[in-house]
Amino acid sequence: MADGRRESWEGRLVRLGFEDPRRAAGMLEGLDALDSHSPLAIEQLITTLSESADPDLALLSLCGMAESLHRHDYDLAAFARTLEMDADFRRRLVFVLGASEALGRHLAVHPRHWYDLADPALAGSRPSVEGVAAKLATAVDAENPVDALRIEYRRLLIRLAARDLAEGLLVDEVAAVLADLAGGALETALHIARNEYFAAHPGAAGCRLAVIAMGKCGGRELNYVSDVDVLFVAEPLDGEPEAPALKTATNLAAAAMRICSAHTGEGTLWPVDAALRPEGKSGPLVRTLDSHLAYYQRWAKTWEFQALLKARPVAGDAELGREYTEKVGQLAWSAADREGFVNDVQAMRRRVIDHIPAADVDRQLKLGPGGLRDVEFAVQLLQLVHGRSDETVRSGTTLVALEELTTNGYVGRTDGAVLADAYRFLRSMEHRIQLYRLRRTHQVPDDEADLRRLGRSLGFTKNPVTDLTAAWKKHALEVRRLHEKLFYRPLLAAVARIPGDEVRLTPEAAKQRLTALGYVDPASALRHIEALSGGVSRRSSIQKALLPAMLGWFAESPAPDAGLLAFRTISDALGSTPWYLRQLRDEGASAQRLAHLLASGRYAVDLLQRAPEATAMLADERELAPRTPEALLTEMFAAARRQDVPEAAVAAIRAVRRRELFRIAAADLSGVLDVEAVGEALTTIAAGTLTAALEVARRAVAKGEPEPTRMAIVAMGRFGGHELGYGSDADVMFVHDPLPGADEKKATDFATQAATELRRLLSLPGADPAVAIDADLRPEGRQGPLVRTLASYASYYARWSAVWEAQALLRADPLCGDADLCQSFRDLIDPLRYPENGVSEREVMEIRRIKARVDAERLPRGADPSTHTKLGRGGLADIEWTVQLLQLREAHRIPSLRTTRTLTALRAAVDAHLVDPTEADTLSAAWELASRIRNAIMLVRGRAGDSLPQDPRDLAAVAQICGYPQGESGRFADDYLRTTRRAHNTVAHLFWDD
Repeated sequence: MADGRRESWEGRLVRLGFEDPRRAAGMLEGLDALDSHSPLAIEQLITTLSESADPDLALLSLCGMAESLHRHDYDLAAFARTLEMDADFRRRLVFVLGASEALGRHLAVHPRHWYDLADPALAGSRPSVEGVAAKLATAVDAENPVDALRIEYRRLLIRLAARDLAEGLLVDEVAAVLADLAGGALETALHIARNEYFAAHPGAAGCRLAVIAMGKCGGRELNYVSDVDVLFVAEPLDGEPEAPALKTATNLAAAAMRICSAHTGEGTLWPVDAALRPEGKSGPLVRTLDSHLAYYQRWAKTWEFQALLKARPVAGDAELGREYTEKVGQLAWSAADREGFVNDVQAMRRRVIDHIPAADVDRQLKLGPGGLRDVEFAVQLLQLVHGRSDETVRSGTTLVALEELTTNGYVGRTDGAVLADAYRFLRSMEHRIQLYRLRRTHQVPDDEADLRRLGRSLGFTKNPVTDLTAAWKKHALEVRRLHEKLFYRPLLAAVARIPGDEVRLTPEAAKQRLTALGYVDPASALRHIEALSGGVSRRSSIQKALLPAMLGWFAESPAPDAGLLAFRTISDALGSTPWYLRQLRDEGASAQRLAHLLASGRYAVDLLQRAPEATAMLADERELAPRTPEALLTEMFAAARRQDVPEAAVAAIRAVRRRELFRIAAADLSGVLDVEAVGEALTTIAAGTLTAALEVARRAVAKGEPEPTRMAIVAMGRFGGHELGYGSDADVMFVHDPLPGADEKKATDFATQAATELRRLLSLPGADPAVAIDADLRPEGRQGPLVRTLASYASYYARWSAVWEAQALLRADPLCGDADLCQSFRDLIDPLRYPENGVSEREVMEIRRIKARVDAERLPRGADPSTHTKLGRGGLADIEWTVQLLQLREAHRIPSLRTTRTLTALRAAVDAHLVDPTEADTLSAAWELASRIRNAIMLVRGRAGDSLPQDPRDLAAVAQICGYPQGESGRFADDYLRTTRRAHNTVAHLFWDD
């Protein structure tokens, strides 16, 4: 070769990515000269080499192969001509040699196997299971059948690897052919073992022996190099005693394993592992079918049933193998009925991760977080839970099972596609890593050259290391995210708790089961179930997956029938909305929250039925957090300003209010908020509603003209105390302050019209609960003007204010309207409610007289004073009057008592040593329980109530909302009586005693 030509090659080889261009040019020169009769087309070869995973390795292996052909005097000329003329052959050969050092060594030892890569039938053809087995079976008649099996196996492996690398086969197909190769090799090994054994033991007892593939071989998803997991099942031939037959079977099984696993001059195939058999390595290698069944029925652990998902007969007696998988499969699909099954599987996955050495965890493709096992465990858990009643999801192949789970609605379409893509990518990485040296490994290399070859073999030719690493990490993150989402899905544990036979009940049996669960009208419940899950649509499929768990969650409440009916109503409204069923199936505890909410009472259900899209906030507990006043007011103002008509503007404000009321009710029923937080949140909603609606009313009255006065709304009572309940009215007073130069009468008329318009707009019928505004606490009550100026309030309080009005002002908080006016009103009333020297003894006596009159006259006729939460003994009024008396007496000298909130004031009294902590705890417990009960009554009935319900079902529902388990409404009522009795005694000491 001319020096100039060689130098030209070197320059090109540098550009094409050869690591050692000088050495490569020398090898090309030697290769070109090796066969003078058919010189190679070097330019074409260089191009093909540059496209392979490792051009230097491919060229080195090609030279070794050519030299071997030359050394053994094989037809090197034919090889050279084919390499030059057949581009498909050239590509297959070079791609194999560039990706696999081990297959390159094999071709150097068996160079004539190149004929297989030139086979025109290789392109686009997938060998049949029978065809693979037949080719491997030819080894049986060889002089050295064990070595012949290895050689034939490698020949077929090279054919597969060539198609995989050159044609870009899906990893699914590669894995299936590898499993077929393993099955054929086991069949051949068993045949060889049988020949050898009976030749040495001609009188040995006959037997039927089946080889059951497990793991990846059983799932037809084998790696290039993997342990082949198997079980052996045997039966004596007719008339043969069992013990001698099992001895024969055991010898045959052990020999077949040895034939595959042993190292010979031709290497080894792969280890055959029978450790998944009953009792593991401590148990007998071979059992009868009855023995297998007895073990699984009595002793098997959860993971053993999980392993049986992939059991498949691959060699030996086919009929016995089919009988084994059929009978054992029936047991496997009942595994999810076992107590704690889901937790067992989840714990097992965590143990696997915990046992990975810390140094290896980040490079583990198989076992690490975001690895192949994450996909496989998630799919298998879904299969075991749902496959009990749905036979379509029982495939032993991970990707097939994932597709079935997706098709049938157990996994979302997007999630299924992302998970499948990630799994294929990770499996492809695993295959390419193993193919290099044909070694069993699942570790991503950290060597730069290995990563470069791996990246190029997967198509990352521009920046192979960087792009491969980025793609791997991206897929691993997706796998981990979806594994956490699917594997730890609360729905799984709920469905698994339902016995498998109950998931497939006949209509009559279903009615009996529904009755046992507590449904009052099982016939109606069954009709709702049929309406939700009937048909073959994806929507119906997802409902079928949801309903078993939902029915159980409904049954955990006192009103399961109402919960199911509400669920049907919401599903009818939202069932065609893409996110709704997907959210219930996938998003954490969303379905359980919805079931609990729907079966807890009417209030939240009524809100949700009017705005079913609010279901979306149940997906994430963080979405149930109350909105800040600023965020809520901004949204309400924006909603109102998009409307031109006052009625429409207030309707938009009320729509926001409706959604926020549902948010608070959902958070309350989910246990996210305590009773103080509920009161604060409801107060924020009411203040935002009145503030935004007041602006609309003012604009409507002004009709585009300048407004003559500033307006504010003073919250009173529970509203002012930031202690609103779901059924509370908004007690208010209206105040205005004319602008400089404005006519006071016109300003007052404007403010009165605005307040009247506000009340009208908020009282209009709507889809949300009514906004009841009560202005009766204003000076002179209903006889006085609806709106006063700030100066008028000052004049009234200076001349006429009584002690009871000072007491009422303790809970006055200007919350809505002009901020400066709110502060001015606060400055006005502070000296009245926090008098400089406290209240006189005469005023204390007056307060006590009024309280005694309230106790005697205000309790509704027929109400039980022991169970009335507001005016009863130890109820809200008792506690609030006690705290307010403390404030009137001491707030002038203790600033922390200057608050409108009852419990905040009580805690301040403890800090100031005015109240013993034990007494304060008693009062707090009673106040919180009474407030919680009033809220719970509203949540259950959809209407306000102050007394413990008489209806047992309502009482049970209220008790459950208050945190008591099912069946303990009696204990709940007793606890209330005991708590309020203690509070009443404390009030007697703090309020009535001097």
